[in-house]
Amino acid sequence: MIRTRFAPSPTGVLHIGSVRTALFCWLYARHANGQFILRIEDTDKERSTQDNVNAILDSLDWLGLNADEDPVFQSDRFDRYHEIADQWLESGKAYRCYCTKEELDAMRNSQKQKGEKMRYNGHCRELSHGHNDKNYVLRFKNPRTGSVVVNDEIKGRVEFKNEELDDLIIVRSDGSPTYNYTVVVDDVDMKISHVIRGDDHLNNTPRQINMFDALGASVPSFSHIPMTLGEDGSKLSKRHGAMDIREYREQGYIPEALLNFMVRLGWSHGDKEEFSISEMITLFDIKDINQSASTFSPDKLIWLNQQHMMKAPIDSLVPLLEYQMERLGINGAHGPSINKVIKVYRERAETFEEMAKSCRYCFEDFDEIDEKAAKKHLRPIVLEPLQEVYDRFNALTEWCLDEIDACIDETVSKFDINMGKLGQPLRVAVTGGSSSPSIGLTVELIGRDRVLERLQKAIDVVKKRSGSN
Repeated sequence: MIRTRFAPSPTGVLHIGSVRTALFCWLYARHANGQFILRIEDTDKERSTQDNVNAILDSLDWLGLNADEDPVFQSDRFDRYHEIADQWLESGKAYRCYCTKEELDAMRNSQKQKGEKMRYNGHCRELSHGHNDKNYVLRFKNPRTGSVVVNDEIKGRVEFKNEELDDLIIVRSDGSPTYNYTVVVDDVDMKISHVIRGDDHLNNTPRQINMFDALGASVPSFSHIPMTLGEDGSKLSKRHGAMDIREYREQGYIPEALLNFMVRLGWSHGDKEEFSISEMITLFDIKDINQSASTFSPDKLIWLNQQHMMKAPIDSLVPLLEYQMERLGINGAHGPSINKVIKVYRERAETFEEMAKSCRYCFEDFDEIDEKAAKKHLRPIVLEPLQEVYDRFNALTEWCLDEIDACIDETVSKFDINMGKLGQPLRVAVTGGSSSPSIGLTVELIGRDRVLERLQKAIDVVKKRSGSN
C-alpha cells in the first residue's frame, strides 16, 4: 500500500509552496490507489496555535485535498517518542549530552577558526558515567564510518558521508522531541511508503535514514521537490503571491484552477496546460517533476482561472459566485438566476470576485450614473431614441432576448443610426457605467421593471440637460 503524508506545522498558515507539496503527495497516492495522510507537526507548543490548525484544515478542505484518515497530531504522541528514546538510550543508540551552551559555543568557535565544519564533536558520546546534577539532552549516536545513499526519485543518487553528519539532538533538556527524530518515528508508525517534500529537507534525509536503520525499519522512498521562485528569480514571498492560500478563495479563484496552476509548478505532461482533477490523478508521476526550480506567474494563474471558469459546468460554479456576492453584500434574492449570470459574465471576468462586482447592477439599484459616462453618452441627441426604446420595451408581452434585440434593432433602423449610437447610451442608462456584456443580454438580465425605471431616470437626465420638459 502506497501511503504518502503531508505534515504541516501550525506555526503558520498554508501558502503556495506548502500546498503544492500537499497536492503532489495527494496526487501520488490517488494515482496509485494508495492513501494520503495528514500529520500536524505541533511539537512547538509556543508557536503552534489552534487558529493555524483550523486554517490548515479549512484550506485543504476548500481545495478538496481530503485525507484518508483523521489527522495525526504530534502533540498527542510524546509518550511514544519518549518510549523509543529510552529504548535507544538503553541499547546504546542514543546518549546523554551534558555540554552547556557556553561549551557548545566555544566548540563551534574553535571549529570556525580552524576552518572545520561546525558540528557537535561527540564529547559526551562515550562517557562512562553521567552527571545527575546537570541538565542534559539526548543525542542520536550517528554512525562514524561509511556513507548514506539517498536514491531520490527526482534528484537521483545522492551520497552523504557519515563522518560529515553530527549526532543530532533527539530530545531537548525540557523533554520535548525534535523534528528529525519525531518524523522518523511517525513515518514508521504510520507506515509511510513515500516521503514527498521540499528539497530544503534533503540534508535532513541521511540523518533520518540512519534513524530508520536504528529502528530496524524499512526506509521510505524519498522525493525532494525543487522550490518555487518569484518571477524575479528570488525566493517566493507574499509580494509574489505566497499569501495565505485562503486569500485566493477570497479573491474568487476556482479551487480546481488553483490546483491546476500548482501542479504545473515543476511538473508537466507534454505541452498540456489545462488539467481537470481526474486528468491530474491519471497522468501524475513524481518522476516527471523537473529538477530545476519553478517560477510563480500571476498571469498564468489568472489565465488558468478564466479557462476553468469558461469550461466548468455552470452548476458547479454557482456556489463560487454566491460566496463572492455574500462577501460583497449583494443580495441575490431579487434578480436574475445565478446560473444565467455566470453564463453571460464568465467570458468577461477573470475571477468570481470580479464577476460579482461586475454584475452588481443586476441585483441592486445604483444612486448615480457614472459622471464621465453620462457626460459622454447621455446627450440630447439620444433623447428620442431612448424614449422610443423605452416605449417598445414597455409594450413587450414577453421579456426575452429575441424580443429585446428586436426592439433595439427597430429603434436603430427607425432613427437611421448605428448600433453604438443607441447601445452605449442604453448601457449607461441601465447599468450606470459604460461596460457590460452585449446590451441585449444585459437588459434581459436586469429585468423589465429595473430597466424601465432606470431608462426613465436617464431620459429625465437627458431632458434636463437639453432643457426639455
